[in-house]
Amino acid sequence: MTRLREKYIKEVIPKLKEKFGYKNNLAVPKIDKVVVNVGFNKDISASKDFLERIEDNFKRITGQAPVRTKAKRAISAFKIREDLVIGMMVTLRGERMEIFVDKLVNITLPRFRDFQGLEAKSIDRQGNLTIGVKEHIVFPEIEPDEVEGIHGLEVVVNTTAKNKDEGLELLKLLGFPFRHE
Repeated sequence: MTRLREKYIKEVIPKLKEKFGYKNNLAVPKIDKVVVNVGFNKDISASKDFLERIEDNFKRITGQAPVRTKAKRAISAFKIREDLVIGMMVTLRGERMEIFVDKLVNITLPRFRDFQGLEAKSIDRQGNLTIGVKEHIVFPEIEPDEVEGIHGLEVVVNTTAKNKDEGLELLKLLGFPFRHE
């Protein structure tokens, strides 16, 4: 059992049941999946070497190979052609997701430059959290000496919460560092 699952079962479920009045444990919100993605422009996607480096970074960070996302249609204003690779994404579930979230909360977020905590407005109406990472080198698996190009990525934590308040409380109890407002 991962640390995150153990904390969820022993601490989070009882506190959420008490605060929101859930009748059974299955009604309590939980993290459903984590989606990590990166988008890049046409110039970068033309370089196969850069695509391979980003793919290797994704494998190191998430422990899973990414899916290359392609443009569905051509957009001449952005110089994008149909089926051009414009990004990569990974969807994490189960134990890999729990390990990634634990590492994100306890190791990666504190390594952000000038980190003051996450903002509550990063949570949408369904209780999902979106975090933008400007530099992928904050992840402990990436060696800063080996990096040739820095890219950002986006982490979306999807929950089964019904609204923003439930999602915010769940994430706070799981250890996500939010700013005090």
